[in-house]
Amino acid sequence: MPIQILMPALSPTMTEGNLIKWHKKEGDVVKSGQLLAEIETDKATMEVEAVDEGVLAKILIPAGTESVKVNAVIALLAEKGEDIAKVAGMDVSSASAPASALAGPAALPEKSSDTVTHTPVVPQHEHATSDRIIATPLAKRIAKDKGVDLKTIHGTGPRGRIVKADVDAYQPQKIEVASSYVDKPLSNMRKVIAKRLSESKQTIPHFYLTVDCNLDKLLKLRTEINEALNPLKVSVNDFIIKAFALALVKVPEANVMWMENALRFFNTVDISVAVSIEGGLITPVLKNANLKSLKEISIEMKELAQRARDGKLKPEEYQGGSMTISNLGMYGIDEFSAIINPPQSGILAVGRAKEQVICEKGQILTASILKATLSIDHRAIDGAMGAELIAAFQNILENPLSILV
Repeated sequence: MPIQILMPALSPTMTEGNLIKWHKKEGDVVKSGQLLAEIETDKATMEVEAVDEGVLAKILIPAGTESVKVNAVIALLAEKGEDIAKVAGMDVSSASAPASALAGPAALPEKSSDTVTHTPVVPQHEHATSDRIIATPLAKRIAKDKGVDLKTIHGTGPRGRIVKADVDAYQPQKIEVASSYVDKPLSNMRKVIAKRLSESKQTIPHFYLTVDCNLDKLLKLRTEINEALNPLKVSVNDFIIKAFALALVKVPEANVMWMENALRFFNTVDISVAVSIEGGLITPVLKNANLKSLKEISIEMKELAQRARDGKLKPEEYQGGSMTISNLGMYGIDEFSAIINPPQSGILAVGRAKEQVICEKGQILTASILKATLSIDHRAIDGAMGAELIAAFQNILENPLSILV
């Protein structure tokens, strides 16, 4: 029985993708583990492998096709002994062939009683090297046909990758010196970010809680720790991650997700941390952050952030998370309110530590004050509980020795 090859879901937010390239042509023998296709998602361009074996009898979606829906049939694979010509001539809409989705972290199609699925394969990130231009195969082919030098094109894809839309939009003969603007096509990542955050702000009832945190004790302790750990350095953000994780342990009722018909309470504390990357942002997850030392958090966070910028994060490393931390203090921002990253129920927005005059026990003093604002989903967490959570975070941050216990 022929096997239907389906468009895979390679990320949790992917609903469609661009089929950039076929690594096999019709009539080719396909073996398990061989590269079968190259697909551009909202996160990156990935190469996917075959698991089933047979002959590629019919390609239904040609290379270069954009906006292919997830689970759409893109090819037919003839099994050993099957009539290839007969398979190639099959009507896919009425065929009852087994389904074979190419790998992905998102849900695969449901099995019917006569449907066979295979074990998902692992998508492979395409690695960029410094001695070549980063562009999709389709973009390279179109540029060659048009006689366009790819070096003159600014890529809008992940990590500056040049995609088809960049080549199509490149019109040097129409550039006007007096033009006051430049339109750059949206990358899949930017489209997904816009869609998800618009839905979050429109459908999630946000409320905001802000506290001032005195970091004098923390900064002193950090100096002592860094002297002991030299050359390793822990950052203020490492303290913030650990303090927020411990606050969720102290207020477990806030470690929750809204599920429409239920509230899901987490047994672990996994903290997502917003990392700015080329073309957008991504939130790698520091799992079991409450159980890790500051040293472990520092090392793991540096590795996750670097692989996020290199586009090498595995799907399980940016999926999930109890709540998110977004820190813009390094950009000189004093205070801001962040939009909740669904389906999470909260996000902590952190500004910079700033020297301020304070009154303490009747004395006028100066202290390093950090403003933190917690955005909360009011469907899952009420005001009093949210206040308890941000107060616990403030208390831990201002008494950092409790982090080391």
